[in-house]
Amino acid sequence: MDHSISEDSRIDRRALVAASITVVLWASAFVSIRGVADHFSPGALALGRLLTGSVIMGALLLIKGIGFPPREAWRGILISGVFWFGLYMVALNWGEQMVDAGTAAMVVNVGPVVIAILGGWLLREGFPRMVLIGMAISFAGAIVVGISSSGGGNSSLGGVLLCLLAAVTYGIGVVGQKPALRHASALQVTAFGCFTGTAVCLPFAGQLVSQVSQAPLSATLNILYLGAFPTALAFTTWAYALARTTAGKLGATTYAVPALVVAMSWVLLGEVPAWLAVVGGALCLGGVAVSRLSGRAATPARTSTGTSDSPVTDSGPDAGRSAEPSATATATATATANSTPSATSTGSATSD
Repeated sequence: MDHSISEDSRIDRRALVAASITVVLWASAFVSIRGVADHFSPGALALGRLLTGSVIMGALLLIKGIGFPPREAWRGILISGVFWFGLYMVALNWGEQMVDAGTAAMVVNVGPVVIAILGGWLLREGFPRMVLIGMAISFAGAIVVGISSSGGGNSSLGGVLLCLLAAVTYGIGVVGQKPALRHASALQVTAFGCFTGTAVCLPFAGQLVSQVSQAPLSATLNILYLGAFPTALAFTTWAYALARTTAGKLGATTYAVPALVVAMSWVLLGEVPAWLAVVGGALCLGGVAVSRLSGRAATPARTSTGTSDSPVTDSGPDAGRSAEPSATATATATATANSTPSATSTGSATSD
């Protein structure tokens, strides 16, 4: 008995360390994107990051001897690849050319509410009252962030709208990806989603080549960092943690991302969001927290009716086949998305 408790405690500590690595790397992505905004256009930056991530994940597939996912998984992979890896990254990069990193992180964090709404509509998981209330609070917060631009703050209304677009495409990608995990492993769905996003961004190849030749070495290294660490490594550590705790507990750690982004951007970039943007960002995060109340309260009822709402407990090759949480639970494990969102990061299937 005591041995079992000791082992569980050791597993929880390892999961906490892995989750902490993920959160820090995802937070750093917002700052890195902002740091290279003067040297790379949104599409070129997205392509460079995705190419780096694709090379690394492709190597992992070869090393592990994992082949193509089954045909049934491809629809979800393509949806997540186009919307989450492709359009999300371009929209976020574009938005961060107009708003500071901290403001972007706060606005993008309405993504979990978007996921819950889309899940209720497309996956017929219903519209719990607290999810609707949380959505209203979050979008009110986004409006406040936008209004901050009229007071001389760092925020631009256009940039806020682009970050909201990023949150929506992130939500579409997560909900579209969810069914794919019944048929393919998390690594397959993530890697081939990244490959798809790379293909979507190939029209920006000319810009990337031209801008790499003119950009300072530090900016180019920043792109490699984005692909290798917030994209590839962060989702690996997230999968490790997810296999050792529940999606709900793990997802709560991502609420720390905006605060970390604000601190990092202040130290590294000398940027601090306007006070009104901070108020709006707090409303955004508060709305996400309110939407989570319905997930915790409704779980027993869903279980009694036979609807699976269990968190994924395994992130190995068969993860996602054993259990499929609802969109609300999915949203918990995917809060933030800058980290390029991946199959692993969603709990059922992940950021930025």
